[in-house]
Amino acid sequence: MGSWALRVLIAWLLPPGFDEAYYFLYTQHWDWSYFDHPVMVALTTAVGPWLTGYIAPLTIRLGALVLYGLSTGLLYCSGRRLFGPSVGMWAVAIASLCPLFIFSFGLLAAPDNGLIFWWSMAIYVAVLEFFPIKKPYRPTAKIAFIGLLLGLVCLSKYHGFVLGLSLVGFCITSSQHRRALCSPWMGVALVLFGVTLTPLVYWNIQHHWLSFGFHLSTRFDGSDRAMFNPLAMLGVWLVGVAYLFPSLGFPLWWVSGRSLWQLDNLQKRFVLWLGLPIALGFTLLGGLTHIYPAWPAPGLWSLSLLLAAAMVDWSLSTVRRWLVGSALVMAALLLFALGHVAFGTLQKPGGVIEMLAPATDPTTTMIDVVQLRRLLNEGAVADAIATTNFLVTNEFWLSGYVDMAVSPLTQAPVMAFSQDPRGHSVWFHPTEWVGHSGIFLTIDDYDQAEILAVYAPYFEKFDLLEVLETKRAGATTETFYLYALGQLTTPYKYPY
Repeated sequence: MGSWALRVLIAWLLPPGFDEAYYFLYTQHWDWSYFDHPVMVALTTAVGPWLTGYIAPLTIRLGALVLYGLSTGLLYCSGRRLFGPSVGMWAVAIASLCPLFIFSFGLLAAPDNGLIFWWSMAIYVAVLEFFPIKKPYRPTAKIAFIGLLLGLVCLSKYHGFVLGLSLVGFCITSSQHRRALCSPWMGVALVLFGVTLTPLVYWNIQHHWLSFGFHLSTRFDGSDRAMFNPLAMLGVWLVGVAYLFPSLGFPLWWVSGRSLWQLDNLQKRFVLWLGLPIALGFTLLGGLTHIYPAWPAPGLWSLSLLLAAAMVDWSLSTVRRWLVGSALVMAALLLFALGHVAFGTLQKPGGVIEMLAPATDPTTTMIDVVQLRRLLNEGAVADAIATTNFLVTNEFWLSGYVDMAVSPLTQAPVMAFSQDPRGHSVWFHPTEWVGHSGIFLTIDDYDQAEILAVYAPYFEKFDLLEVLETKRAGATTETFYLYALGQLTTPYKYPY
């Protein structure tokens, strides 16, 4: 309950991040799939605004808050079936405390919300299938259901393909479970898996396989690491441990490594197959290129069952001191950080302890869209927005913030004219907007003379309309420049 209350508080007060603002754009441009990710993130992000009719950080995160509770319930069921009720309970405790899990899966609007829900569901059904109670294993129709669930995992994030291969790997290495691979139900599972992927495949066929190309090649273009760097990999691993929280991260990896010498235990071997390929694979990849902490997180989520199983052998007093101590320190740190991000407690000027100037404070990059909406809904700016045909920004992520702010005010679309347009290159064809008038919106991070030089040639005019400032603790955190454009005279050319 305490973890849930903390997540709700953070979801309410924390301004949306770059990715969250961009995923909100998905909900404004419904399609079978998207440039960066499959369709599930659009559904989980949209559910809050659908139910409440209001666009705010808390509402776009409502899907994450609900799904995480269901995911931890499924984790409990898997732990209970594999190792016993105590393991299920301790697994939920770990999932409720690890900041990496909370932020990746249970708080922010992200593809990982749907990913971990369907991942946990697939694992639970696989546990029911492969570990029947008091009878030898025989393949059942649950295999077909697993195929469907793996498709839904892939419609959340491409990690689902690895989970499918991991389940196959487990069956190959278990003599009693190899028969599952030859079962007629496996054929049904493959058919259901393929059918479930239809939206993803259909969209990519229509758009020249843009999504797969982005993730398999374009995303890693320009990497400055030509060779494997062990120190970089070690850094990635340590960052991952820090995000897990060290008092939980180090034991989790230690217990997982020790379990490699306990492969005669079929249940532990099963969990290792579920978690190690993702967790270790992405950690090793960190030695070659930049990775995000959320990428190995689903594997670590699975491996938490091994830590929970190990905790059963510890004294109850030790477990309580360890978990309560970790929870108190973690909650105190998160609330301290939240106080600064939301209220500027460390801001100079205006904070309780004046330390960080807004110009050098990275937390100010998260834009308060509700405050921005109020500013855009006043005076001449509100009139201009009400009559414009479109709004345009110079960054794909900035357009997400702008769209969150203006969606209740106007139906005009928000575009991004950028050489990294992501989904904008699919959602908009600038040739169709030639002859229509718009408003250009950018922020103080960019040199306005350069903005004028780059974008003015595309429009009939490029006149400064208004300068707006969002504030925190009385100090300016972001400055917005709005330009009246007149008509688009020359279509902007996207790179793809």
